[in-house]
Amino acid sequence: MGILEKISEIEKEIARTQKNKATEYHLGLLKAKLAKYRAQLLEPSKSASSKGEGFDVMKSGDARVALIGFPSVGKSTFLSLMTSTASEAASYEFTTLTCIPGVIEYKGANIQLLDLPGIIEGAAQGKGRGRQVIAVARTADVVIMMLDATKGEVQRSLLEKELESVGIRLNKHKPNIYFKPKKGGGISFNSTVTLTQCSEKLVQLILHEYKIFNAEVLFREDCSPDEFIDVIVGNRVYMPCLYVYNKIDQISMEEVDRLARKPNSVVISCGMKLNLDYLLELLWEYLALTCIYTKKRGQRPDFTDAIILRKGASVEHVCHRIHRSLASQFKAPAPSTARSAWA
Repeated sequence: MGILEKISEIEKEIARTQKNKATEYHLGLLKAKLAKYRAQLLEPSKSASSKGEGFDVMKSGDARVALIGFPSVGKSTFLSLMTSTASEAASYEFTTLTCIPGVIEYKGANIQLLDLPGIIEGAAQGKGRGRQVIAVARTADVVIMMLDATKGEVQRSLLEKELESVGIRLNKHKPNIYFKPKKGGGISFNSTVTLTQCSEKLVQLILHEYKIFNAEVLFREDCSPDEFIDVIVGNRVYMPCLYVYNKIDQISMEEVDRLARKPNSVVISCGMKLNLDYLLELLWEYLALTCIYTKKRGQRPDFTDAIILRKGASVEHVCHRIHRSLASQFKAPAPSTARSAWA
C-alpha cells in the first residue's frame, strides 16, 4: 500500500470514529500517523525525473507576499493592477503556468508579490504542480488567498485544507509548548494550566508513535493533540493570511456585506478597481513593517529615503542596514542623553 492510500485510509477512519473520551487516545494516534505520512509525502523525490521542476524566484525587496488561489479567480489581473509587471490574464483556466514576480511600491517599501499558478484540489499530493506552489508559499511573509466571491465558501475551505496538510498554519500562533528530546530519563510531563484536550497518557502515546521515549514536555497553554504534533514535527510555518474576495461586482450588496465582515477578509473587484487602496493598507498592517528615517546631526530628517524594518527591530538592526561594520563601532548613549542623541 502506497503513502497516498495509507493517508486516505487514516482520513476515512478519523471521519467515521466518534469523538468522545473513549476514543481520544485512538484519534490521537491516528493523527500522529497521518502527520508522519504527510511529512514523507512532502520529502523531495530522489529520482532524476524530478530535477528542474521548481520555479522559486530569488527573494528580493523588504517583504514577500504569495498569491494563492484556484484557477481563474483574478490573480494575474491583480498582479498587473498592483505592480508594473504584466501577467497574462484570460478567461480560461491555467493561464499562468509558472511563478511571476512583481513589486508593489508602497510607503517607500518594495514588496515582492508572487503570482503563483492556480492550484487544484489534491495539490498537497502533487496534483497540478501543487507541491511547487505550496513550497514557494512557505517562504512568503504573508499569504493572499484570492477567492471568487461568486462561489461562496467552497474555495476557502478547500484551500485551507490543502495548506493545512502541508504544514502551513494560517492566522495562528505557534503553540506555547516546551518540548526537548533527551538521551535518557523517560518522559517528563508538566503543565502550568488545566488541560482539557490533552492528557499525559495521550502525550506519551503520540511520542511513542514518533519513537521518542525520553523527552521533557511542558504545556503553557491548553493545546490540542494536533498542536502538540506540530511542535514535535517542528517544520510548521505560521503566517498571516488575507482572504481576498474578488468579483464582488457580480454578487448582491447583502453578500458583499456578509463577506466583508468576516475576520481577515477584504472584498475587491479587479475588473472595476474597487477597494484596492484599502487592501494595500491592510496588507501593510499584516506585514508589520516600520519606516525608519535617518538624519544628520543638526539637520532635518530625510523623509525621502526610509529604512524598512520589521516591527520590533532594534537599533542594532538599523546599524546593520546602514553598514555592517557600523554596529561594532556603535556606542550606546548614556540613559540621560539617549533621547537627545536620537532626537
